Amino acid sequence: MFTDSFDARKATKVSLAQDSDTLEAAVRTALASVSDPEIRRPITELGMVESVGVSPDGATAVTVLLTVAGCPMREKLTTDVTAAVSAVPGVTSVNLQLGVMDDAQRTELRTLLRGDNPVNDIPFAQPGSRTRVYAVASGKGGVGKSSVTVNLAVALARRGLNVGVLDADIYGFSVPRMLGVTAKPTQVEKMIMPPQAHDVKVISIGMFTPGNTAVVWRGPMLHRALQQFLADVYWGDLDVLLMDLPPGTGDIAISLAQLVPSAELLVVTTPQLAAREVAERAGSIALQTHQQIVGVVENMSWMDLPDGSRMELFGSGGGQAVAESLAALTGTKVDLLGQVPIDVAVREGGDNGDPIVLTKPTSAAAMEFEKIAERLASRQTSLVGRSLGLSPAGR
Repeated sequence: MFTDSFDARKATKVSLAQDSDTLEAAVRTALASVSDPEIRRPITELGMVESVGVSPDGATAVTVLLTVAGCPMREKLTTDVTAAVSAVPGVTSVNLQLGVMDDAQRTELRTLLRGDNPVNDIPFAQPGSRTRVYAVASGKGGVGKSSVTVNLAVALARRGLNVGVLDADIYGFSVPRMLGVTAKPTQVEKMIMPPQAHDVKVISIGMFTPGNTAVVWRGPMLHRALQQFLADVYWGDLDVLLMDLPPGTGDIAISLAQLVPSAELLVVTTPQLAAREVAERAGSIALQTHQQIVGVVENMSWMDLPDGSRMELFGSGGGQAVAESLAALTGTKVDLLGQVPIDVAVREGGDNGDPIVLTKPTSAAAMEFEKIAERLASRQTSLVGRSLGLSPAGR
């Protein structure tokens, strides 16, 4: 009888151990569904789950390692991990501990994300890159180039694409405000993790300057800043990278052509004659840099009045004229991709960090941005500079 009792207790312990092992496996499976908010890959894949412990009564202890001590996404990560583990049947409580990766673990993470490629390699300049890079350019300031950039970025992200925005307007940066980005980038090893807003990754010099400090740099420093934004930032697998260029045809435009030769120009203008003429000059840089022009966007085309009529504040026909002029100049087809009407909600959205494609999706301006985004999203990736993997057929 004593033997029977001992065997029963032993069998119970084995059963409890098996149940704990099964529950632990279920917890690890649940953790695999949690992605790092910045890197967007499962935390189990990134080596962030240090330990998982499950007691017979279902109490679960999990230790997750943050990439850096000051990780701005720790609260979201805490919420996501706790929710995922709590949802596992059999878990009665969750005790989450947050640690920090050591230098060796961060080095392993960098190698996992970037492989053996040198840190200063620009992924978008590699022959195998499938990221479409659109450089949003204008001849002069005040034509709404940044508004076009952020609304197109959000519209493209709404289509399920992985989108990034590089604010290359070093002197006149405005993208962080327009997208409502307040978080600062974090650094893992020599990689910079860009903040995100509205499912768009964003980087700007404005994230590194205190307050509203002016940036006073000469050409070589501008080139270096652009190179760092392209190479040191961990963009991940982007489908589209939009680059908000400064007005004109200066250092940044030249540096971009050198660093990412496959980048295509998206020219923004208004119907105004003066804006049209300088937009043509901005687009004509493609002749010297051997870049393609993806098309022209006419912004501030007209204002819809309450009586249903239109007021053309800046004239008409400027966008089409720029497209035709650039087509003749380059000998290629250059389309007028869209005409965006004036809407006070575009300005309000830029001030508040909520683009009009989100706040007033049925407005004429938002629908025009969506139409332009659809045309950009449906374009086939260029084969220029790519290896087709073909070999001569035998005779």
